[in-house]
Amino acid sequence: MMQKIILFYKFVPLVNTEAICLWQKSLTHRLNLTGRVIIAEQGINGTLGGDIQDLKTYIKETKTLSAFKDIQFKWSDGKRSDFPRLSIKVKPELVSFKFDDQLEVTPDGIKNSGQHLKPEDLQQFVKTNKDTIFFDGRNLYEANIGHFKNAITPPARTSRDFKDILSSGDYDQYKNNPIVTYCTGGVRCEVLSAVMKRRGFKKVYQLDGGIVKYLERYPREGLWEGSLFVFDKRMSLKSDSNQKDIGRCVHCATRTSQYLNCALKKCNNLVLICEKCQSEPSKLYDSVSCYQEALLASN
Repeated sequence: MMQKIILFYKFVPLVNTEAICLWQKSLTHRLNLTGRVIIAEQGINGTLGGDIQDLKTYIKETKTLSAFKDIQFKWSDGKRSDFPRLSIKVKPELVSFKFDDQLEVTPDGIKNSGQHLKPEDLQQFVKTNKDTIFFDGRNLYEANIGHFKNAITPPARTSRDFKDILSSGDYDQYKNNPIVTYCTGGVRCEVLSAVMKRRGFKKVYQLDGGIVKYLERYPREGLWEGSLFVFDKRMSLKSDSNQKDIGRCVHCATRTSQYLNCALKKCNNLVLICEKCQSEPSKLYDSVSCYQEALLASN
C-alpha cells in the first residue's frame, strides 16, 4: 500500500493534556504510524508517516475532538520507515522558543500573530512591496541548505536562541519593513510573528502552511532557493530535480545538501559533507580537530 507523511499543528487551549496524549498513543499505535506528536496546553504539533488509508483514519479520528476539528493537515512524500520510532509526548511548549510567557493562545489560535499569506498571495505581495524582508524562523543548519531569496537567516543553533536574537537589537533596522516569517510547516513562524509584533515590528506576516505548502504550489518558478531540511531519515528534499544545491561541504566547499552526523560521537553535530568527501573516512567529521580526537581515542 502507498505510504505518505502528514504534517500538522493547531494552537488551541488544552486542559487534559495527559489524557489527550494517551488517546493519541493508542490511536497511532493501532494504525502502525511512526513520527512524533507533541501535546501542550498550547495545542498539538505533529509529523507522522504510514499507509495512506491509516493516515486518513488518523485524521478523521483526531478531528473528532472539538478542539482539533479544523486542523489543516499537509501531505508530503515519504514513508513510515523515514522515522526511527513513534514519540508522543506532553511538553511545556509546542516549540521550544521559551516564549510561552509572551503568548496568549485562544480557541482561534495565537492572539495577535502575523497576518497569514497563502503562497499565491505571497508572490503578489513581494511584487507590490519591494522592501519586503523574509525572516527565517528555523535553525541555521536548516537555512544553510535552503531559504527564500535574500532572506535573513539568524544564527540560531536551536529555537531557544531566538529569544536572545530578537532581544539583541540586530534586526531593529527592519521594524518598519514588511516582514514575512516562514518555517517548514508554519508552527514556528506562527509563534515568531506574534513575538516580533510584541517587540515593535510594525508589519509582520507569516507564510500560511509554511515552506511545504509553498513548494507544492511553486516547485520551480518561485522565490525559494535550494533544498528543504526535514527532521527524519530523508534529511532534505528538493521540490524539483532542477533545484540547485546552495549548501557547501565543510571540507571542500562543493555545493551540497547532504548532512551527516559528525563521526565523533561526543560531537555529533550535523555536518554538510559532499558525496566525494563522504567516501574518505577522515572527512566524516565536523573538523580536523574532531578527526584527530577520534584517532587519539582509538589508540
